[in-house]
Amino acid sequence: MTGVADRAWARGVSLVAAFLLMLLVTLFPRPLTAEDGSPIGHGTLMLIMWGMSAGFVHGVGFVPRNALLRVLLGPWAAWACLAVGLFFYVRYFLR
Repeated sequence: MTGVADRAWARGVSLVAAFLLMLLVTLFPRPLTAEDGSPIGHGTLMLIMWGMSAGFVHGVGFVPRNALLRVLLGPWAAWACLAVGLFFYVRYFLR
């Protein structure tokens, strides 16, 4: 895998985004609720956690040998799942 995602700035973006989302989820979990205060679904939370994990994996520079894991823990999957988490926090603050 060569290209934009292998550059240092892209890895930095992944690492910083994963770290910031980790802090938000840990210290301020309230935005991860629905409008009525009920928790979001486990599937959605799984996507957010997957994004954080993939962001850390890509951010530290680890590239799995297995092709499937390379895709699942790669930068594009990380950025997409991190965006899901960011969506919930932006939506909460715009209420």
